[in-house]
Amino acid sequence: MEISELKPVMEALLFVSGDPLPLRRLSEILETDLDIVKLALDDLAADYAARPGGLQLLEVAGGYQLRTRQDHAVYVRRMLERKKKITISGPALETLAIIAYRQPLTRAEIEAIRGVSVDGVLRSLLDKRLVKVAGVKEVPGRPNLYKTTRTFLEFFGLNSLSDLPPMEQLEDTFSSQSQVEEETPAALDGPVIDESAQEHLLDENGESTEPIS
Repeated sequence: MEISELKPVMEALLFVSGDPLPLRRLSEILETDLDIVKLALDDLAADYAARPGGLQLLEVAGGYQLRTRQDHAVYVRRMLERKKKITISGPALETLAIIAYRQPLTRAEIEAIRGVSVDGVLRSLLDKRLVKVAGVKEVPGRPNLYKTTRTFLEFFGLNSLSDLPPMEQLEDTFSSQSQVEEETPAALDGPVIDESAQEHLLDENGESTEPIS
C-alpha cells in the first residue's frame, strides 16, 4: 500500500488498540516493510500535530498510541471525576525511584538503600502493576528480583527507561503524577487502561509478572 492508503488503516488500528502498538506489530498486521510503516506513522503524527484536534499520536512505552492533548485535561478530568483515584505515597515514590534507576534488584537490596522495610509498599506497587517480578537472583534463598513494567512507562508518559529524568528532577516528575484517575495513565493525557488485561499479567517476553513463590 501507498503511505496515503496506510495512514487511515493505521489510524483505525491505533484507535481500537488503546494500548501502544509496536512498530514491528504494525508492520506484521499491514504486511508492509518497517521503514514504510515508520514513514507513514511520522506522516500521521504530523497530521495530528498540524490540526487543532483533541488527539495526538505519540511514541510511548515502545509503541505508538493515540492520546488526548494535555490542553484538554481539565475537561477529561471533569468527565472522569467520579473515577477512583490511585494515590502513590511518598515512600512508594521513593521505592519506585530506586527500582526504576537500579533495576533489577531484590527486596533486601531496596531495603538496604531505603533503610526501612518495603513489604507493604512493594505489594502496593505490584498491585498497581507499576513493578513486577523479573525472575530470581541466584544467591542463597533465590529472592525475587523486581523491575518496572510497561504500565510504569505508560503511567509516567515515557517511551523507554532512557527517558527517565536526571535523579535531581525525579521527585518533581513523579510527584506531579502521583495522583491520577485509576484507569487514566500519564495525568489524563492517555487512554483508559484495563488493569485486568492479560498484557499486564505477562511481560513482553510472555513471562508472568506475578510474584514467584
